[in-house]
Amino acid sequence: MKPQNNADPSAHKATVLAEPAWAVTLVCVAGGTGLGLLVPLLADWLVTLPWAPLQGPAELLASVPEPGLTIGAVAVGALLGLVAALVAMHESLSVGVSGGRVVLTVRDTPREFARAEVALAFRDGKQLVLLGPDGMELAREDCGLSWQRLTDAFAEHGYPWADEDPYRNEFRRWVPGAPGLPEGADALLRARAAARKRDDAEDARELRRELAGLGVVVRDENGRQYWRTPQR
Repeated sequence: MKPQNNADPSAHKATVLAEPAWAVTLVCVAGGTGLGLLVPLLADWLVTLPWAPLQGPAELLASVPEPGLTIGAVAVGALLGLVAALVAMHESLSVGVSGGRVVLTVRDTPREFARAEVALAFRDGKQLVLLGPDGMELAREDCGLSWQRLTDAFAEHGYPWADEDPYRNEFRRWVPGAPGLPEGADALLRARAAARKRDDAEDARELRRELAGLGVVVRDENGRQYWRTPQR
């Protein structure tokens, strides 16, 4: 994973970090191919166990003559791996840092933050977080990039960096009806809890932005929601 220097209107050089497409594709296709190689062995094993589930599909697969079964299973596995690679690249975070702005891109949608908006960048577990001068979160994104390269990129362009959340001790666990929340925030947290339960990441992301509009910062840990309200 190598930083790339691109032209930027607000600086001579911008550092761009992104997951290399070839590496993601190689890992996913190799994994799919490996699973494909296991299919014939698994089918042969299942037909010897009368109590095992999926007896019908296992017998059907085992009846396919070799090498046709192995070749077909490997081809399907490689194709599924390629699809997984495309999804992974679409969902992965890329970060562009220059002297004048930070650009975070997820799902082909860039979000741009001017230099004056970003007071601090830090790592929180597997997430990259940007804070504004008022302590509100500008962004919180899952990140699979090299943390050392991110640290170096932000430092190179003059952005403060921290290895942990300086406001971590201010978070309180959310429970329905929790006191101290702004009006409407409890309903949004209920909706967000439901969205996370059904694995609707986009809805949870949108609800996080709505909560930020009410002055509420949210972080997730072990399936629970925690919140804080910065003093603006």
